[in-house]
Amino acid sequence: MKVPELKTKIILASQSPRRRYLLERAGLRFAVIPSRLDEASITAATPDDYVRELAQAKAMDIARMHPDSWVIGADTVVVAEGRILGKPASTAQARDMLRRLSGRMHQVLTGFCICRLSGEHVFTDVVRTDVLFKTLTDDEIEWYIQTGEPFDKAGAYAIQGIGTFLVKRINGSYTNVVGLPVCEVVEFLIREQVIRFDRPHPLVNGPHDESAAAGP
Repeated sequence: MKVPELKTKIILASQSPRRRYLLERAGLRFAVIPSRLDEASITAATPDDYVRELAQAKAMDIARMHPDSWVIGADTVVVAEGRILGKPASTAQARDMLRRLSGRMHQVLTGFCICRLSGEHVFTDVVRTDVLFKTLTDDEIEWYIQTGEPFDKAGAYAIQGIGTFLVKRINGSYTNVVGLPVCEVVEFLIREQVIRFDRPHPLVNGPHDESAAAGP
């Protein structure tokens, strides 16, 4: 199958609306082509290795079809006492996760990969943020579950949503908890001169589909 040529320099290999929002807020112009990788195919000994390997696999999945573009892949997990907490599949699982996090510190890990195969560039990293939850009452847990927000979120909460009231303190990158460490991503793009400051507006907003022209 012939892959259409893209005019954009940057591709986000994720269907996450949160990652898309973060890059848009940073002013980047990019296309969105979600990876269709089977995440169950990734096995790793530690949470750090898991998010790193999965982010790279997602990025490479799209980069093979668009080798001249810079492709960003990412994966975020919540880790409590060494255990990865995924997206709850039921009310009981959501309740168990929120009770497990209540009054305790946990970690949010995001692995990200930025690659351009035509230049043999493959960069991966993992960013960690410590998150402290307030002590939750049963009423607070039940009310939050009834909002429906926990069910498509790792760890059963969204710091950028209603779940903001659960979080007492964070140590590290806020955007990392949302789903992408924007500072580190932009730093890499600047270092590789994908983003340049020899123009009036190095980060340029624009359309976000496969036919969009990328800036700068």
